[in-house]
Amino acid sequence: MDIRELKKAVEQHGSIRAAARAIGMAESTLRDRLSGVPARGVKQAEPESPGVTRADELESELRTLRAQMAATKREMLDEEFVKRRILKLAEAHIEPPKWLVSARPSKKSPGVPTLFASDLHWGEVVDSSQIGGVNEYDMAIANKRIRRMVEVAIDLLNNHMVNPEYPGIVFALGGDMVSGGIHEELMATDEHEIMAVVLDLFGALTWCINTLADRFGRVFVPCVTGNHGRNTHKIRAKGRNYTSFDWLLYCFLAKRFEDDKRISFLIPNGPDALYKIYDHRYLLTHGDQFRGGDGMIGALGPIIRGDHKKRSRQTQIGASYDTMLLGHWHQLIQLQRLIVNGSLKGYDEYAYSNNFGYEPPRQALWLTHPTQGITFSMPVNVDEPRKVESTAWVSWAA
Repeated sequence: MDIRELKKAVEQHGSIRAAARAIGMAESTLRDRLSGVPARGVKQAEPESPGVTRADELESELRTLRAQMAATKREMLDEEFVKRRILKLAEAHIEPPKWLVSARPSKKSPGVPTLFASDLHWGEVVDSSQIGGVNEYDMAIANKRIRRMVEVAIDLLNNHMVNPEYPGIVFALGGDMVSGGIHEELMATDEHEIMAVVLDLFGALTWCINTLADRFGRVFVPCVTGNHGRNTHKIRAKGRNYTSFDWLLYCFLAKRFEDDKRISFLIPNGPDALYKIYDHRYLLTHGDQFRGGDGMIGALGPIIRGDHKKRSRQTQIGASYDTMLLGHWHQLIQLQRLIVNGSLKGYDEYAYSNNFGYEPPRQALWLTHPTQGITFSMPVNVDEPRKVESTAWVSWAA
C-alpha cells in the first residue's frame, strides 16, 4: 500500500493503532511508513502526487485527533465523574461537621460515641459443621447481627452511662463490607452474586444510619475500602477505591442521605480517612497494608510496625494522628494509640484451619471525651447472649 492508501486507512479507522489492526500491519511499521521511513527490504514509497495538499494533510490530522479525543472521553468515567455527574454528590473532600469539633460541648456530655463497623463480609457463608459448631454465618444471620449491633450500642450508650447527652454519633465504616468472591473458594461458596449482596447490604446500612440518626440526632460516617470488595485479581495501589464495591456502596449511601442534614459522609479518594473528634485526631484505614505476624505475637507485630510507619509518614506531611482505627484482622483490640475492630462474620473455616484463637462476632464502641480523649471502650457483641445460670457475684475455689 502506498502512502495515500495508508493515510486513507487511518482516516477511515480513526487512529493509527486501529488502522494497523485493520490492514494487518504492525503499528510501528505503519508509523514509520507515514513518517517516510522505509521498511527493511521495501523501497521508499513514491512521493505524493501534487494533488495532496497541505490542507488535506491538516484535515486528516484533525479528524484523527477528534477520533482520539472521543475515545479518551469514553474512557474518562473516573471517580469524580461518578460522584459529580452520575451520583451528583458534593465535593469529595468534606469537612467534618461542626458538632464533631465543637469548642463548647455540654458539660454533662460524656463525649462523642463511635460505633465502628467493619469486616461484615456480607454474602459469605460459614458452615458450622466445619468448625466444631462454634459459629455460622449467612445473609439472614448477617441481617440479624447488624441490627443487634445498633440496638446493643444504643442500649450501652443510653442505659449504662450517666448523663447520656450526646451531640451525635460517629458511625465508622472500615471496609470488607462484602465477601467479594475474590478467591476460588469464595466464588464457589458465597450465598449470592456480588450485585445482589451489595443491594441487600445497602438496605441494612440504610436502616442502621436512619436508626442512629433518629436516636442521636446527628451521624458522621467516615468510610474506607477493604481488600475483599475489589473487582480486580489483586488489590491495587492506583485507583484502589474505584475498583471496590465498598466505595460504590458508600457513594450510594451518601446519595441516599444527601438531603438529610443530620447525616454527613467522608469518602476519601485514598485508603485512609483523617478526621477529628474535638481535639483528638483519628486515622481510619482498613489494615490490609500490614502483613506478617506469628503464632506467639499474632497480629500485634505487623499492626504496631504498620502504625509506626504510618505515624512517621503522617508526621512528615504535617497530618499526624493520635489513634489509628483499622479492621482486617478480625480481633478486637482497644488501646489508646490504636483500635483494631472485630468482625460481624466471626470465627470461620480459615481461622479454624490455621488454629487461630477463637474470636466471637463483635464490633468496637467507645467514647471520645472533649478533654480526656478516649475514655469508655465497650465491645458490642452481636450474637444473642448465652443464658447463664444465676451465680454469686464473686466466688473462689474452696
